[in-house]
Amino acid sequence: MTSLGKALHHLGCEISMLAMNTSKHKANVDRQPEELSYYSEIQTVEVDNQIRAIDAFKNLFTDDSYHISRFVSEEFQEKLIELLSRKTFDIIQLETLYLAPYLPIIRQYSKAMIAMRAHNVEHEIWERISAKSGFLPKKWYLRYLTNKLKRFEMDQLNEYDFLVAISERDLNQFKKLGYQNGAIASPVGIEAHHFSKLPQGRRQEKALSLFFIGSLDWMPNLDGLQWFMENVWAKTKSLPDSLTLHIAGRNTPDWMREKWTDRVRIHGEIADAHQYIRDHDVMIVPLFSGSGMRVKILEGMALGKMVITTSLGLEGIPAEHGKHVWVADTEEEFLDAIQQVLVDKSIVAEIGENARQFVLENFDALEIAQRLLESYRYITSDSYSHT
Repeated sequence: MTSLGKALHHLGCEISMLAMNTSKHKANVDRQPEELSYYSEIQTVEVDNQIRAIDAFKNLFTDDSYHISRFVSEEFQEKLIELLSRKTFDIIQLETLYLAPYLPIIRQYSKAMIAMRAHNVEHEIWERISAKSGFLPKKWYLRYLTNKLKRFEMDQLNEYDFLVAISERDLNQFKKLGYQNGAIASPVGIEAHHFSKLPQGRRQEKALSLFFIGSLDWMPNLDGLQWFMENVWAKTKSLPDSLTLHIAGRNTPDWMREKWTDRVRIHGEIADAHQYIRDHDVMIVPLFSGSGMRVKILEGMALGKMVITTSLGLEGIPAEHGKHVWVADTEEEFLDAIQQVLVDKSIVAEIGENARQFVLENFDALEIAQRLLESYRYITSDSYSHT
């Protein structure tokens, strides 16, 4: 959102933001960061979206999606009405499916075109998570929740005037599900001019280090990292003691610091993600569930890092295995990749530089925003008509 918002502002758009300040990802909004100054207005509403056992149980007896209902807030609705009554917008862009419950209110108080920017095919994430769950009661409950989420996602599909999918693959999935209105695949972008000026790499005389970075309260990240630790890292004991693994992420569980100690450094939430990435060599992204695009993979590649990830982790990024990234889908493939970079460190530098050039040339936020803005201008013009 930040890179897209900055780019749209640079292209002449006036942007206001109404955001939920959720209990799960609470932010101090008393002082807004300078990097968000491109917004003409920012308003936030505190929303309690905590998962509670009693609410999850009650949801068994309703048709509502529990994933969605946790983001329904009277206070947010009131603030939305106030904003729409006070200002006139050309486009209202919803960030993720979780804002779809407010579509009727937007229609009532605004004549703006409504675009849904879908970060993921949401129900796919949970289909993949439930498929990997081995505990049968949990598997059943996750499938139950997933089916209700899927129904909601499909019911809302053609309620939007325009769909902004994160990747061509996601766009095709939405069309297969029945989406019929205007749409564009608009990937996540990076500020290419900014990344091109940042120093790349680190001192080569240092011992090789692997690293992971990602929010550890997001189940696909946590599940993938646990799989990697139990199936891959546990089998690296025969490799040099100098090989280390660094783990950084918001809301890191306390048990990680106690359980994972052998050549592992747990950093928790870090102040400067780009500096952390630059300080290490090879990014590990072991994802087996989820959907959409991984911003951290793009940032790692833009900073000249070799990325080892799964086929699913690379969704939406048309990079070439062995040239721009290294794809590993099994424990044997992850172990083989780690052994190769230990034997030949030139692979790390070569793939890292290829990755950097690839991302800078293909994922510039300004170019991506320009294409999106052109689509918005066209569909709000007199020459456009819905079919």
